[in-house]
Amino acid sequence: MTASKLVKPNIEFKESYIEAIEEFHAEGRYQFLDAEELDKNFEQFVGDLNSGKRHLHKKYADWVEPVPETALWLVKGHHYIGTLNIRHRLNWHLEKWGGHANFVIRPSMRGKGFGKKILQKGMPFICYLGIDRALLTVSPKNKPAIRIIEFCGGKFEDETPETDKFPARQRYWLECC
Repeated sequence: MTASKLVKPNIEFKESYIEAIEEFHAEGRYQFLDAEELDKNFEQFVGDLNSGKRHLHKKYADWVEPVPETALWLVKGHHYIGTLNIRHRLNWHLEKWGGHANFVIRPSMRGKGFGKKILQKGMPFICYLGIDRALLTVSPKNKPAIRIIEFCGGKFEDETPETDKFPARQRYWLECC
């Protein structure tokens, strides 16, 4: 049995990644990613992710300052498990609602310890990018993610209130170096 590892997005995980997108769609997430379009243009999608031209979130509004971002995939064998997004610096929006990093595990792989693995394995990458102390934000309702962040050493700072445009977020600081 192979161990899980973090890798740059790669076309070898196409089938598994598209299956994961369909799982996310079933729970109402990532609706802006079209599985058929991904199937047709997966090589370009991966190239755009690796070059920083594409991100795994909706396009920011024009008033949000874009920041450089690195996407890493947690894989095991030939199977995509989840994504870790690392923002190289914060803008005012990310200071409240986004943070330096976020992670997502595909629905069929949740509850198996991969959330802890993706964050633990990601900390050296975050440090390599020059981020000694990373901000992670999470919905106060996402108890599994909160447990993962705290397990990995995240220290609670505060909670931003919900606004008409943004949801409430709990903010945690994680020592990465």
